[in-house]
Amino acid sequence: MGRYVVAVDVGTGSARAGIFDRRGEMLGRASFPIEMNRTSGQSAEHDSEDIWSAVTRAVAGARDEAGVAAGEIDAIGFDATCSLTVRDAEGRPLPVSQNDDPRWDTIAWLDHRAVEQAEELAALGGEMVKHSGGSISPEMQIPKLMWLKSHRPDVWNRAGMIFDLADFLTWRASGGLTRSVCTMTTKWNYLSHTEEGWTRDFLDRAGLDDLGTRAGITDIPAQVGACVGTLTAPAARSLGLSTNCKVASGMVDAYAGQLALTGSNPASRNEAGLIGGTSSCVMRFSKEPQFIKSFWGPYRDAVLPDWWVIEGGQSATGALLDHIIRAHGAGLGPTPETHDLVLERIQDLIAETGDSFGGSIHVLPDFHGNRSPLGDARVLGAIHGLTLDSSFDAMCAIYYRAMVSLALGMRQILELMEFDGPVETLHLGGGHARNTLLARLYADATRRQVAISAGEEAMLLGTAMNAASAAGWYPSLAEACQAMARPANVIPPNEIRAMALDRDYRVFLKMQEQRRELAGVV
Repeated sequence: MGRYVVAVDVGTGSARAGIFDRRGEMLGRASFPIEMNRTSGQSAEHDSEDIWSAVTRAVAGARDEAGVAAGEIDAIGFDATCSLTVRDAEGRPLPVSQNDDPRWDTIAWLDHRAVEQAEELAALGGEMVKHSGGSISPEMQIPKLMWLKSHRPDVWNRAGMIFDLADFLTWRASGGLTRSVCTMTTKWNYLSHTEEGWTRDFLDRAGLDDLGTRAGITDIPAQVGACVGTLTAPAARSLGLSTNCKVASGMVDAYAGQLALTGSNPASRNEAGLIGGTSSCVMRFSKEPQFIKSFWGPYRDAVLPDWWVIEGGQSATGALLDHIIRAHGAGLGPTPETHDLVLERIQDLIAETGDSFGGSIHVLPDFHGNRSPLGDARVLGAIHGLTLDSSFDAMCAIYYRAMVSLALGMRQILELMEFDGPVETLHLGGGHARNTLLARLYADATRRQVAISAGEEAMLLGTAMNAASAAGWYPSLAEACQAMARPANVIPPNEIRAMALDRDYRVFLKMQEQRRELAGVV
């Protein structure tokens, strides 16, 4: 056995790789950008060949930084956004772009072209809709597949392999078509707790009776932590690894993060994991299925075998902050440097004026619909309290109050997730974990302590745990999580700031009420 595993995390804008040892320490890391094609506010596509190229470069860069030989890598794991990759029976890419450019073969997770199909699917009802909170998001794969079949029958009829992005990566690495129970259950409406997975009636009514043939799905999905094969010779050459390297079952990125944040202690009744990045997902484990309207799940085995998980969240969180800079930044772009500059200035302005900075501005953050608690992809965001001030400081005020709205939205979600008692500790991972001001707002607005352990690299660590299990380092995935979990720093809520945010929460709820009233005005 070697001493290391490779974890790959493909997000909205980049592919990252990390080299981990048996204690969960990351020895090397590299990241490369991936392209996105945006032809409208509702459509977004990737090029899977561009993604694979970024993955191979990231793995090579991480291994170079760690100084680890190829033969010392026992396994590789992949997590990715729930994007949809379409290939023909020979594995060649098929176009899914609105302009038919052949290189764009992957519908990005945030693409909302299938809103009508999602609503049609939700109206069918049944067990699968029940396990999606009573509504279906256009970010899920079945609505996208329905759109593809009805709007691009030429592509559908040529398809022979359709993958969740993480499963595409394991196929590209191992050559095997085995899918993951994580991707299929959370994004394909597959009922992992039943023998048949999909009911024939459900697929028939969705018009996808030939899904298995077009997607190339021939067997039962593999559990998280399972080995689905070893690297093919071409993949090993591309990645700079050995053909003895095992390939772990794929994971959706947020669920890999949940594995890192709370997988070492799923039985805790007072903890939840929050993965905050372009979007945000908050999850809780349970031994019994728990149903909450407009929350995704409950899903069994999607993270840990024999455990149910339920998820709430918001489609645009980091993406909302990017949008604030684009729309109000007088030509600034939402680069990491710009975000750092804005946050530094906000800290200075708060020091000068107090925590009431920007208090006349109130935001509803639903600029790309609402996942929880509304389950409405069509609902719109709002900003109240703007003036003609177009200065940098004025943009900072809007940005800060948008962060406040994200924290208030998380309070609303957590108040509905108390099926096993109240959440007392919110484990924060992803890009939001490096934003100390936002982390503090999460603590104060929700009155929960915020614990930061794996931080920005939560997805990489969870995927490393998955790979460690596939490598056979530990008797089970749960034991891999316990051995590799990182210690946490805890941010307690400040009661004085929490009381001030109570007023903002009342305004937040009132704005939601007024939005409903306005929607009914003819």
